[in-house]
Amino acid sequence: MTTGANPRSLNTTAKIVALLTLAMTVLAPFSMIYVPSTLIVPGDAAATAANIAASDTLFRLSMASDALVFLIEIALIAALYALLKPVDKTLSLAAAFSRLAMTVVQSVNLLNRFIPLQLLSGADYLTVFETGQLHALALLFLNLHDSVALIWGLFFGLHLAFLGYLVYKSGYISKIPGLLLIVAAFCYLIQSFGNLLFPQYAALFTTIGFLSMVELAFPLWLLIKGVKEPR
Repeated sequence: MTTGANPRSLNTTAKIVALLTLAMTVLAPFSMIYVPSTLIVPGDAAATAANIAASDTLFRLSMASDALVFLIEIALIAALYALLKPVDKTLSLAAAFSRLAMTVVQSVNLLNRFIPLQLLSGADYLTVFETGQLHALALLFLNLHDSVALIWGLFFGLHLAFLGYLVYKSGYISKIPGLLLIVAAFCYLIQSFGNLLFPQYAALFTTIGFLSMVELAFPLWLLIKGVKEPR
């Protein structure tokens, strides 16, 4: 590890990382879990379309929540790089680039929620399609939005692997959150590759994915314990 890092500066950066991460932890479940489970009826395009039409504001709020998360991600990537650059600059860049790639995929994936709104807008140019066709297309794009999560999950798993190693080797952050980040990395990678290769076991891989929540130990540790003076 490079010596000469300012402990006070690192502690400030650590608190910023913790607060940004926890802010996303509050925002993300709204758009990723609550709204889809409330409005999307698996396999029922007509019911899903009716729910979205009746709760247009809620659906748009979920997209705004996603957009806010993406903006926070940019600040978080910079803060994480500043926090862990003293450990290894090259690996810190790799961690930053892999998380940035994830953020780009997530932001582009937001189109798969904009498109259903267009399909269900009732615009005159859509009259060439039957109502059932429009509903089916809207559900198709919503399902694609969920499927793309398997792609950005690969980038995030790679990021967590780099991040966990850097935290473990840092000397100024406990090894415990570093090890838990590596566990979370494997959970994301197993979930994504598992669903891509063996979709018939999706329920099992989803359960493994939930174990990735151990990654929250990292921001909580930074918020409560902070960092030690680098040796």
